[in-house]
Amino acid sequence: MLFLEHSPCLTGGIGAKAENLLVSKEYLTTLGVELVSLPRGGDFTAHEPGQIVGYLHIDLKKRNISLGDFLRNLNESLAVAVKGTWGLLVVENPKAPGLYTETTEKKLISEGVYAKSHFTSFGFALNGINSLSTFSLIHPCGARSEDMTSLAELGLASGFLEKRKEFVLRFSRHFLSLLP
Repeated sequence: MLFLEHSPCLTGGIGAKAENLLVSKEYLTTLGVELVSLPRGGDFTAHEPGQIVGYLHIDLKKRNISLGDFLRNLNESLAVAVKGTWGLLVVENPKAPGLYTETTEKKLISEGVYAKSHFTSFGFALNGINSLSTFSLIHPCGARSEDMTSLAELGLASGFLEKRKEFVLRFSRHFLSLLP
């Protein structure tokens, strides 16, 4: 498991639709926003400083776990870690990947996973204290940029730099406890 932040960039998965990129590649260059195509699931998403991005590289075959179980464990672990760290309940939307706040129904966590030969890569991005401005350049996962939220937007930014370590530890412990 790797946890990090990215400089401003847009990533498009194998399901990325051209109409969901709202500006030209040349305009992105003037903004200093990189556009990267990736072999992960999903459409376009944005990465910015202030997010917690998690990359999970798990050998599903060695762990004797299905991709479906991996995804359920991922969502459960994210929900447990967000609730334990910020006291916020996040839920799945059966119509769209990611995790959403229960009260506002806005997307807090984007997900994009790829599995090849039973080995996972990529993972999730939790919007923490990032501005969400890069999302305005795309229809994130085919939705509206206004449908995105962050911990900062929800008034939960206080102590973020300290709490992100707590989140990573909670997530890691819970996720690893679910693996065989």
